[in-house]
Amino acid sequence: MIRNLSIEDCLAIIESNYIGHLAYVFGENPIVIPITYFYSKTEKFIICYSSAGQKIDAMRKNNLVSLSIDEIDSVNQWRSVQVEGVFEELEGPDAKFYLHEFTQGIIQIMADKERKNVEFISQFSSKLEADGIPIVFRINNLEISGKQRQ
Repeated sequence: MIRNLSIEDCLAIIESNYIGHLAYVFGENPIVIPITYFYSKTEKFIICYSSAGQKIDAMRKNNLVSLSIDEIDSVNQWRSVQVEGVFEELEGPDAKFYLHEFTQGIIQIMADKERKNVEFISQFSSKLEADGIPIVFRINNLEISGKQRQ
């Protein structure tokens, strides 16, 4: 049976994971890609980073995005959360602060959930180009819903 998840259940899934699928529009095409994220409980938004490229260019033009987070045990047992929001690029001290929060948050999730001891962002997220400056962004104004099948 498929049922709706409560907002509390949805937040628990978002908070305890760090890999989702980001959807954005590039030109006239919808694009979905895996991405590492961190949910800031205190600020109530999602933090991500990327190198410059298609994804960032597309979100600068159309800032409406979606993030899907799944926990799948089998075809008959899964939980899925859909987050819709608005892309906002961060700069300067804000970008540095939230990139640090992103890193520390994911390190804690990995320690708690996976019993992994990591120290650096490169151990759990795609490496950026050697000379590239990370573009830190957040997803604001979240609309959250979820489904579960048991």
